[in-house]
Amino acid sequence: MVGPTAVGKTSLAIQLAKKFDTSIISADSRQCFKEMNIGVAKPTQKQLEEVKHYFINSHSIHDEVNAAVFEKYALAKAEEIFITKNTTIMVGGTGLYVKAFCEGMDNIPAISPDVREEIVQSFEQKGLEWLQSEVKEKDPEYFATGELYNPQRLMRALEVVLSTGRSIRSFQSNIKKERPFKIVKIGLQLPREILYNQINTRVDEMISEGLLEEASALFSQRNLNALQTVGYSELFDYMERKITLEKAVELIKQNTRHYAKRQITWFSRDAAIQWFAPTNISNIEDYVSNIPR
Repeated sequence: MVGPTAVGKTSLAIQLAKKFDTSIISADSRQCFKEMNIGVAKPTQKQLEEVKHYFINSHSIHDEVNAAVFEKYALAKAEEIFITKNTTIMVGGTGLYVKAFCEGMDNIPAISPDVREEIVQSFEQKGLEWLQSEVKEKDPEYFATGELYNPQRLMRALEVVLSTGRSIRSFQSNIKKERPFKIVKIGLQLPREILYNQINTRVDEMISEGLLEEASALFSQRNLNALQTVGYSELFDYMERKITLEKAVELIKQNTRHYAKRQITWFSRDAAIQWFAPTNISNIEDYVSNIPR
């Protein structure tokens, strides 16, 4: 189950998991970090107790987590679930993670450690805006569709283009790995205005629930890749007195809307996704139940 942030994936996935008496594998690149809660819209403790979740609170912000790590982790958990269940539900908005699980990872040429080290050092000195600018200039193809607030992926795109002279997109083939299970893809969508209103409301709720305090506790580790994330980066700028709190909240809403737009662009390219409104739970249940096993 995929779709943009704030569309309603979590609650609907839990309903489906209960119906099929199964577990959920999260495909969110940030909810796996146990130190981050409010800012990544992690399921509540009550929701986590209702249905078993994997890839939630499974890693630390100090761990290296990427699509390849997720592919290995999620395939192992799916195999574990299938020992006793016929179905499992994957839910999340990180398109590259979903693709890695469903289709496998692409083979990209080895990158010189010197190139990688130089990029990492420059990023640590000059920050995210520099990294975004470099990728925009040197790999505009990736910049048009990639995750622009994920330093790890931006650095990956930059190191590939600097090492090979080619966009990382050129190495991403359409050759899909065969999986020993059937994959059914469901997408949730809302009219843009409604989705954006839900995003704005959720950001206000996050602030009320203590996002500023959560970010403050992580401030000393703000240079970690995991924390170069919408909702935290803006508040770190506020703490460094670069912007006002009001401006930080405004930017969180704006950057989250931009992220949702990129998610929609990514998932809209997948013709296998069957789209539903998040309120159409009965139609979704019927659709899944009637697919031949």
